[in-house]
Amino acid sequence: MEINTYTFLTILGCGIVTWLSRVVPFILVKNFTIPKPVIRFLSFVPVAIMAALFIENVLVFKPGQWATIQWPQMLASIPTFAAAIISKSLMIICVVGIVSMALVRFFHLGM
Repeated sequence: MEINTYTFLTILGCGIVTWLSRVVPFILVKNFTIPKPVIRFLSFVPVAIMAALFIENVLVFKPGQWATIQWPQMLASIPTFAAAIISKSLMIICVVGIVSMALVRFFHLGM
């Protein structure tokens, strides 16, 4: 299998850009003091990302139609939310979510 120069340089460039985008913020934060309002604002980023991922997986969006609910994912999210509220442990939340989805699929619930 032969890889051409263009493909190799593209992969190498993507790797460098990805690495820089992950390392540069740490270097900047190490050398500068971030104002408290910025830190407070950034604290909401993980919650916003998780909410976006949840909505994307539970609702199906089609142009010109209302969003529809994917019931298997919705059913699996109920015990997962309960585990999140009770435990506040990411490991427990992930395990409960995986087991819940496996059980929903195994018993063909919400389909």
